[in-house]
Formats: sequence, C-alpha cells, structure tokens
Amino acid sequence: MADITVRPMTAGDAARVLAIYQAGLDGGDASFEITAPTWAQFDAGKLPAHRLVAVGDDSMVIGWIAVSPTSARAVYAGVVEHSVYVDPAARGRGVARLLLDALIASTEAAGVWTIQSGVFGENTASLRLHERAGFRVIGVRERVARHHGRWRDVILLERRSPVIT
Repeated sequence: MADITVRPMTAGDAARVLAIYQAGLDGGDASFEITAPTWAQFDAGKLPAHRLVAVGDDSMVIGWIAVSPTSARAVYAGVVEHSVYVDPAARGRGVARLLLDALIASTEAAGVWTIQSGVFGENTASLRLHERAGFRVIGVRERVARHHGRWRDVILLERRSPVIT
C-alpha cells in the first residue's frame, strides 16, 4: 500500500469522486440512491473537514470517504455518518481501510465521538471492513425501503471513539 496516499479532497477531485460514487451505485449494494449527486449537492451535504481521497502513485483518485452530520442539533455535533467508495479497479488493495483509518484519526482529532453507517446486508466486504475497524452492529432496519424492485435491509453500524470520553 506504499503506492497509495490519503489526502484531503478538493473541488478538483469532483469528477473522479462522483465517477467512483456512480460506479458504487451501479454495483447495486452501496446505497438506495441510483444516481450520484452533482458536485454542488455533494459539497453541500458533506462536512469539509472530513473529506478524504486515496490516490495511487499516478495521482489518480481511486477512492474517497466523507461524513455528513447526523443532526443539526448542537448536542449531536460529535456524531457523524460516513460513506466510503473505492474505484472497482482498485478494490482488494486496502484502499477503504486506509481511508477509514484516516477518517477515524481526523474525526477524533476534531472531537467526534461516534461514526455511524448503514450497510446493506449483502455488502459483506463493507461489513467486514467496518468490523475490523472497530465498528459494531447496533441494529437492523428490516425491509426499510425498496431498491431496484426489492425490499432491502440496512445494517446499522457505529464506532465509538475510545479516546473521546
């Protein structure tokens, strides 16, 4: 993984970030969404301080991670929900784990005590990734919505920081 670097996401990364996002959506097990947002929508919904990209030795973006606030209420300022996506051609190289570890460091440095996510049960690679990074299952939203004509369950995950008390 020495050929992969994690750095802050910039507006210049928009085309690659959204292309990777769309590739994940096209796979069918990443989100209820079917079309990636515009950059303006993405930018408005993600916290600027915790947007990261992974780049290969050719400086091409091969993955990204970002967080959204879970609530506008001040008491939830330390709780975020994250998304992580990796270019299909770069999967299996540890990119998602590098991004997740960098996000954990970033959020903890900022006082965030809980990172949440919702993952389709069929997305076993994502579930394993999160478990290895210290996330735990806190529940299942059974048949929460239809996706491509079928009901989907969403497994709710969270990671509580052991350093923020």
